[in-house]
Amino acid sequence: MTNEPLQILLADDDENDRILFQDALNEIKINTKLQTVNDGQLLMDHLADHPNNLPTLLFLDLNMPRKNGLECLIELRRIYSKEITIAIFSSSSNDKDIEETFKHGANIYMTKPNNFNALKESLNRVVVAAFTYQNTFFNKANFLLKV
Repeated sequence: MTNEPLQILLADDDENDRILFQDALNEIKINTKLQTVNDGQLLMDHLADHPNNLPTLLFLDLNMPRKNGLECLIELRRIYSKEITIAIFSSSSNDKDIEETFKHGANIYMTKPNNFNALKESLNRVVVAAFTYQNTFFNKANFLLKV
């Protein structure tokens, strides 16, 4: 493990969801650094503009304007292969969405909880797993988790 903060990027078009995410992340006892973007195209632009500073963990909403989360996921796996752990962060709990995202390389599927404590608990599970394995021989390609 490292003392460096876990680099997290959240792509979500809902401002309230971004604020709650930040608040919940601030209560987790792991050193993190969060950046946010509010649509899929901004996500792809951000990553292209910072190729040497990729996040360790990307939370990706499925329903966003300009470029949706599934389009981003497919493009991300084509460009960055398995360099980034990708957690789908969606209000959808539809089995088809879950299967489709895992098929295209998502590592984690996290349904947006309906209250702050549940969000904090779910984020803690995901962030602890990512933090634990960020500098080991952990095979991110095979890591699947549904929260």
